[in-house]
Order: sequence, then C-alpha cells, then structure tokens
Amino acid sequence: MPDEEPEITIVTMRFEASDPDRLLGVLSKYVVLSRMRQGCRNIDLTQSVTSPGRFVVIEKWESPDAQREHFDSEEMVEMARSCDGLLSEPPEIDLLEGLSAHDLN
Repeated sequence: MPDEEPEITIVTMRFEASDPDRLLGVLSKYVVLSRMRQGCRNIDLTQSVTSPGRFVVIEKWESPDAQREHFDSEEMVEMARSCDGLLSEPPEIDLLEGLSAHDLN
C-alpha cells in the first residue's frame, strides 16, 4: 500500500504592528521555535512591501490535529502574550485547506 499523502493544513496570521522592530523579534522567535514542533512542515515569516508594519506568518502542518495541538503550545501562548502592546489591531488568523500545497523535500 503506497504511503498516504498528509492532509496539509495551512494557517495564516496577519499582524499590524504599532512597534514593528519589537514585533519582528517576537515573531522571529516564534517561527524558529515552532518549526521544531512535531507535525510542522514549514513556517515562514513575511513582511508586506505595500503595507509598512504588516507581518504575515504562513504555517504548513501535516494534519489538522498537528495544527490544533500547536495552537495550545508554549510557543503560541508566549508569542500571543509577547504581542501585548505591539499591535495596532487584533491579529487576523485564517485556516486554509491545502488543495494543491506541496513540499519540495
């Protein structure tokens, strides 16, 4: 029986910074630590070219269960607490199905 393809789950988190330099440090730490979690396929931190102070974290998880478990993780809780006072509005979080998401490894 061939190996089954994982059910890729993608999360995007958009942050509007009131203090971009400090928020960049918080999000960078979150990304590095979260990449080591079981079930993580990849996490990227991006910054908008057209909207200064906007950061977007793009996460790929091997399953919905891995993604949900991560949302209760120490890394997620610490990141959320550390964002206090650094955002101009609440973050926007979206959960996406990976219809054609592939890893190149």
